[in-house]
Amino acid sequence: MTTLHKSAPLSSYTQFTRTEWAKLTDTTNEILNASERERLGSIDETISAEEVTDIYLPLSQLLYMNMAHSLSLHQKLNTFLQKETKKAPFIIGIAGSVSVGKSTTARLIKALIEKWPTKPKVELVTTDGFLYPNETLEARGLMKRKGFPESYDIERLIAFLGELKSGQSIVEAPLYSHLSYNILDKIQKIENPDVVIVEGINVLQVNKKNRSTPQLFVSDFFDFSIYVDAEEVNIQSWYIERFKLLRNTAFQHPNSFFHRYRHLSDEEAVTFAKQIWETINAVNLEKNIRPTKHRADLILKKGVGHRVEEICLKKM
Repeated sequence: MTTLHKSAPLSSYTQFTRTEWAKLTDTTNEILNASERERLGSIDETISAEEVTDIYLPLSQLLYMNMAHSLSLHQKLNTFLQKETKKAPFIIGIAGSVSVGKSTTARLIKALIEKWPTKPKVELVTTDGFLYPNETLEARGLMKRKGFPESYDIERLIAFLGELKSGQSIVEAPLYSHLSYNILDKIQKIENPDVVIVEGINVLQVNKKNRSTPQLFVSDFFDFSIYVDAEEVNIQSWYIERFKLLRNTAFQHPNSFFHRYRHLSDEEAVTFAKQIWETINAVNLEKNIRPTKHRADLILKKGVGHRVEEICLKKM
């Protein structure tokens, strides 16, 4: 029996080429200027004006329609049920492999949503903050499986999302430092948001434990979900390139968890990064991340240079 993520046709999706998707909007104005795009990019991914206009502007408009529909339905239900209930925030989930560009996508979407006519209050939360602290991972022998499902405090993440969806005014999320590679003794306070973007490799995964008992999954709380996709050869290349760039920047900081690797030569850096990819990230991608792709409402398929080449939108 073949697995869905490898060979099944995308029959439940409407597929768009880049050109077809770009035609969904007739806006030619520059939505994000050069300085904004530079701020939203990452150390190994720049954002072109073309990418914003062709890909992310139609996506932003699609999200706007979905949120407007959600708000309208809430108002109609209040009338029908003769109750005045608070509208829970619209939650967007963004999943995908390490180094595929999830964080950049999340920041871009946040920036565009903030420019909607309604000027919604948007918060961005990464699931890195819900990883167990390194001390716990070490004690459980999981440091080499950091990023795998068992390395996350899923119960805490689900409790956080439950608080959001219950309409709680102030919700707190733990914070993570990529410099120290560990949980920070700080929290992100989220107060009365209209939209919350939840980004992480694990947000579309299902809990495989305790199948005999009723369960909630992270994605149960999403109003719309996105999977950022690419061929593994490209993702691996981006991962290695990012490692080399970090070796000359963040790794130079004495508080960096990877400070010990700051003096690696180019050849040594490539060899080491490739080893990490093949033994950890590729395994996690194949076993835990890619199989969740078809649970997403929309799939962004990237090509060389992080350029989105294909978009698949789940049929209603």
